[in-house]
Amino acid sequence: MIRFDTGAVTEIALLAAHCDDLAIGMGGTLLTLAAAVPGLRVRALVLTGAGTERAREEQAALESFCPGADLQLRVLDISDGYAPAHWERVKDAVGALRRDGAAQVVFAPQRGDAHQDHRLLAELAPTEFRDHLILGYEILKWENDTPQPTVLHPLPAGIAERKAELLMKHYPSQRDRDWFDEQSFLALSRLRGVQCRARHAEAFLLDKATITFGGA
Repeated sequence: MIRFDTGAVTEIALLAAHCDDLAIGMGGTLLTLAAAVPGLRVRALVLTGAGTERAREEQAALESFCPGADLQLRVLDISDGYAPAHWERVKDAVGALRRDGAAQVVFAPQRGDAHQDHRLLAELAPTEFRDHLILGYEILKWENDTPQPTVLHPLPAGIAERKAELLMKHYPSQRDRDWFDEQSFLALSRLRGVQCRARHAEAFLLDKATITFGGA
């Protein structure tokens, strides 16, 4: 398997439609980055949940997934499932996230996601973050939209288990969903691990990147 190295990363931008999308899609990667980069700057935008218990869950969760990081989270109050009807507002919020930060890597939903709110963010991310590495994360849910990933991030078993533990701890509002349990999260990360010869992994989709041959 060919290794892909991003170089030094000191700030990341996170785009999500719903509280818990980020933790489900890339919780292990957040734990890994926070541990590897002291003082990592994390700038996150979530479209739904402002003023509700879900937003409080998200703040506490991201603090746990990004220990020691300089975390800034903005949660909007757009209704679940209606983000496309608020295209201009979402576009402005994504643009503000870009202008107010200096991220080297952007994480957003992947374009093939079955949920319309996720797809909207996937489509808008490259229109604002035009010169950035954008990695599309996958969100486990009941829809049959599991993608064929192009980038895999290996995770130690301990990180995958910690991710599952934190998901169950910080999102009690989701525990009644029949798919929301530790076995589900570990099963998907184990599958992605098999695909890159690791114990566990998280998967991302990469639409476009440049390559340099022969450079340092």
